[in-house]
Amino acid sequence: MIGILVNERIKAGKQAINELYNVGYYGRPKGDTLELTLIEAVYLHYKKKIEIQMDERLLSFEEFFTEASKRQQYFDIKYIVYKDLRERGFYVQPSVTDFRVYPRGGHPGKTSAKFFIRVISERIPLALRELRMSLEAAHNVHKTMVLAIVDEESDLTFYEIRKVEPTGGMRPIEDVVQGISVRSTFLEDRVVVWDSDVSHSLHSEGFYGQSLDAERLQLSLVESGYLLKRGVLEVSDMHDVSSALTFDEFATKASFVESEFILKYMVYEDLRERGLVPKTGFKFGSHFRVYQNFKTVDKLPHSEYLVHSIAEDHEFILPVMSRAVRLANSVRKRMIYAVHDNVQCAYIDIGRIKM
Repeated sequence: MIGILVNERIKAGKQAINELYNVGYYGRPKGDTLELTLIEAVYLHYKKKIEIQMDERLLSFEEFFTEASKRQQYFDIKYIVYKDLRERGFYVQPSVTDFRVYPRGGHPGKTSAKFFIRVISERIPLALRELRMSLEAAHNVHKTMVLAIVDEESDLTFYEIRKVEPTGGMRPIEDVVQGISVRSTFLEDRVVVWDSDVSHSLHSEGFYGQSLDAERLQLSLVESGYLLKRGVLEVSDMHDVSSALTFDEFATKASFVESEFILKYMVYEDLRERGLVPKTGFKFGSHFRVYQNFKTVDKLPHSEYLVHSIAEDHEFILPVMSRAVRLANSVRKRMIYAVHDNVQCAYIDIGRIKM
C-alpha cells in the first residue's frame, strides 16, 4: 500500500486502517484515512508494509529516512528507540514526551499505556527543568517516566525517573540533646564540640559528626549549621571565641570554605526534618549517603540512598549521570537528586530499568 508524505505525516487509505491500525495499532484513523508519524512510517517502510510517495515519486528507504531526518530533529535516535521497543513486542504510540508504551500483553483499547518515553542522545545535556516537565506530564496521568539514552554506538540504556518522598524514623534532635546550647568552635573547615557528654550524645544517638577523640566531636559544616539553627550549638570563630556566630554569619563563613554550602545545607536540613540521617557521600561521589533507620552507631544499618543536591538551573551531563546511577546500583543504593526551590525540596529518583 502507498502513503503520501504531507509535512510531518504520512496519509494512507482505508486499507491501511484495516491492515496497520487494527492489527498493529500504527497511526491514528481519521475518517477513511490513517495518519502515521514519520517514525511509524519509516519503520513500516523498513518492514515492507508500506511505500512512501512524495511529489508523485516513490521513495527508497534511504531517501525517506533522510527526508524524515530533515523534517524532525533527532529523528535518527528516536527511530532507534522506536524500532527497539517495537521489536521487543511493545505497542508504541506518539505522546507528549516522545512515546507512550503499553505494557506487555496490552494495547490501545484494551489497557492504558504504562510508560512515557523521553529519548535523548548521550551527547546532549539534559536540563533539569525539561526533565521535571516530562516527569510531571507522566505523573499527572499515572504513567512511569522512562529516559531512553542513545549512546554514540546506538546502544540504548533506559532509566526510570520517579518523584519520591523519602522518610525515616530518626528522633528529632530535641529528643537527643534537651534544653542546652553547647559551646563549639569553627576551625578551618569544620566545627569542634568541646563538651564530652554532648559530643557523645550527638554522635552515638543522633549520628552527628565524627569523634575527634574520646571526649570531643568534629562536625561537618552542614551538621554544624543545622545544630546551630536548632539552638543546640553556640559556634564561635577561632579568631574571636568571645562571641557566637548567628546562623547567617555562619552560613556566610561556611560558603567561603565550601561554595555549595547553601545548596547542600537546604537539602541536609530537609532530610533531617524528614527523620532521615544524611552523612557525607564523598566516597560515592555524591553529597550524602542517607540512612532511613538509625538506633546507635554500634548497630549502623545499610544506607538506602545516595542524595546529590542540584540547583534549579542544573543540566545533567548524561555520562556523569550514568556513572552516578551505576555506582549507586553497585553498592545497593538508590540514586536521588534533590532540588530546593527556596520553598520546598523535591526528590527525583533515577535508576536503570529493563524494558
